[in-house]
Parts: sequence; C-alpha cells; structure tokens
Amino acid sequence: MNKDQKIRWGIVGLGNIANQFADDLELIEEAELYAVASRSIAKANEFAKKYDCDKFYGSYNDLFEDHNVDIVYIATPHDSHAELSILAMKNGKHVLCEKPLSLSYNDAVQMIEASKKYNKFFMEAFWTRFIPSIRELLSKVENGEIGEVKYLKADFAYYNNELGLRLTDKKLGGGALYDIGVYPLFLSYIILGIPEEIIAKSTYYTTGVDLQTTMILQYAAAQAVLHAGLVSASDMKATISGTRGRIDIDSPWFMTDGYSIIEKEQEKNFKIPNIGKGYAHEAIECHLCIRQNQIESKLWSHQNSLELSSIVEKVKNEIGLEFD
Repeated sequence: MNKDQKIRWGIVGLGNIANQFADDLELIEEAELYAVASRSIAKANEFAKKYDCDKFYGSYNDLFEDHNVDIVYIATPHDSHAELSILAMKNGKHVLCEKPLSLSYNDAVQMIEASKKYNKFFMEAFWTRFIPSIRELLSKVENGEIGEVKYLKADFAYYNNELGLRLTDKKLGGGALYDIGVYPLFLSYIILGIPEEIIAKSTYYTTGVDLQTTMILQYAAAQAVLHAGLVSASDMKATISGTRGRIDIDSPWFMTDGYSIIEKEQEKNFKIPNIGKGYAHEAIECHLCIRQNQIESKLWSHQNSLELSSIVEKVKNEIGLEFD
C-alpha cells in the first residue's frame, strides 16, 4: 500500500460505539470512512450521510465483498463477532473487532487462526491499550518506578436505568462481565499477567445475565480487586500500588487523559490529551501495522487477546454464567 494512500474503513453494526469510532476516525488524516453496513438499509443510509461516506449497505456481506474496503471495524453485538470477523478476513479484509472478541475462548482461537490463514491484520479493539496516558504509565510500571506491584484496584460501573435488549439478552452476550468487566480484567492482566486463582461473585437479572460482578484475582505475590456493574455508579478510578509508591489513574481510567504518581507522600501529576474521545489511537495502530504488513499488533497481540479471553471465560465459569 502506498504510504500516501488513505486507508479505507468499513463499519458494520451502526450503534452508539460505531458513531463514537466514526467521530474519531474523522480526526485522522490518513483514514477514510468509505462504507458502512447495517441490517437496516435506512439506518445505513442515515449513518453514511452523517459521516459523508461513499457507500452504504443493508447487508454485511455486501460490504465484505466491496473491493475498495481495506479494513472493517466490527461493532455488532458480542455474539456475532467471531462469525463476522472470520467472514471479513475470508473476503480479504483486515479487521478491528470490538471487545470482547467472542463469547467463548474457542471462538477467539478460531478468529486468530483465520488471521493467520488469510494473512490479514486482526486486532481486538481494546482502545484503552493505546490511550497515550495508559501507554506511558504502563511503561513506568514496567520500569519499576513504583517498585514491585502488589495490589491493583479497578472499577467500571454506572447506573443504567434503561437496560435494553443488548445488555440483558443471553444470546447477545449481555451482562456486566462481557460488556464492561473486560476492562478491569484487562488492566490486571496487562500489569500482573494471568492469575493463579479467581474468586468472583455476581448479582443477576431475570434473564440470567450478571448485573454486577466483583472479582478477586490472586497472583503469586499480588492481588487485584475488580468490579463491573450496571446498577450503581463507581468513581471509575484505578489504583496500581507497588512497594515504592502507587499510580492513581484519573477517572474514567479506561479512557483517561491523566494520572498521578504518589511516592513518599509526594504527588506528581501527568496529563496527555487524547485525540478525540480516544478511539483514534487504536485506529492509528491498525494503520501502522497494515502499512508494515503485520497481521497483529505488538502492543495488543493475538496472544494477549487469547490470554485475556481465557481469564474472562474463567470468571464466567466461576459465576455460573451461561450464554444461550
């Protein structure tokens, strides 16, 4: 691909997160939103007009078969991620797939295998990994600035008074764990790795999905206390505590533009603005990898996604959650 040529995006699934992603995509000079698709042609037409997009389709397959699309952003409900990602790669498209990759570890494995089989870039859309403040503080943790990490706390919870079908339907992969619980699990994983033991408890909706889930992850020499919920708000801050000091990540931590390092009662504050809401950073990573003919990102690799998927599945089993 010519370095001066814009990378042409397609988006399938045109809900709230697709709008936020498209907003940020407009801020990237080398990106072009070329095509969008929905099961409703009217919705696709409306979305295309909003973002001055060339093509719109009432079928996901039609978008996958459009030879002008370089990469597809999969923003549909969780249950369709695996099928659509594999189909897109089979049709020669690179793929950025919304988190969680799938509702089972086995499906995640098949998605990674498809990337290798078709030699197409594939990445889970864990935008938090690419937020500048997160990248910087992770580097500082890795360099030992707060010593050895012994404790981590992270919440992602808000009060939702309109629990719609997507959040409550088992078939769609609803519930707190798979919708937002993956965020605190991500933070614990990226800093402490795979836990030795997981303890988790949930409260449930009438459909059987979890409304709130609290997790304790036990490591050889550290612990993480994590929470995800749809029935009450938290401060959405995160704390990483080490033997020399701690890092407090500004709220909302998963899309933060700042953090503080506290050491010997001295506090240093750091601010790094995001591009737009923050989705632009993962799109830029996709561009870099595609231009370098890579099928995965070094910052959020296929193995990272598989390991996080396995952790999420262990929590799912621990709380007795089963999807239809």
